[in-house]
Amino acid sequence: MAGPQHMNTLDDGELLALFRKEESRHYAFNQIVRLHQRRLYAFIRRMVTDPAETEDILQDVFLKAWTGLENFRGEARLDTWLFRVAHNESISHLRRLKRRSLFNERRLARQLTVTLASEEHFSGDAVQQKLQRAVMNLPPKQRAVFTMKYFDGMKYSEMSRVTGTSEGALKASFHIAVKKIEQELTASDQTIARPKHQTSA
Repeated sequence: MAGPQHMNTLDDGELLALFRKEESRHYAFNQIVRLHQRRLYAFIRRMVTDPAETEDILQDVFLKAWTGLENFRGEARLDTWLFRVAHNESISHLRRLKRRSLFNERRLARQLTVTLASEEHFSGDAVQQKLQRAVMNLPPKQRAVFTMKYFDGMKYSEMSRVTGTSEGALKASFHIAVKKIEQELTASDQTIARPKHQTSA
């Protein structure tokens, strides 16, 4: 089994090879969780806002990963595959919440915004808080696109693998989301900053 000094140099292939061996499966999975949980948590939290629900969804993501990694063949990077699971679980959760509560999109957004306003995770200056509230008013799929591009700095090619949507459709969705957010921020004389890592790729 790989030692602690070696774990930082393990690539996807090595981790998956260790996972497929009974004697090193738990070790490999623990390393996968350690490497990816922070990024996945941040994405899910921006989608659903509630910390307890975020933890539940993240647990479901890694449960699905545990059962699905055996058949993972590396068509995408491991982090992209995990992000796809997190994306799908987040969207499914919001659909269930809307259906269970008989909420329309605007009422659901207001409920999520109330949760967001009470959470330290979403602290920041006034501009950032207004931006976060505006993001919560986006429909879930559009919110996911904006979050991946603006906050996570993801390339459209990777976003396409995560969502199963064409790059052209993702670009259109992102620009529509930006327009909606800017309309909300304009009322407060704010503008949306260009994301640090945004690229057109």
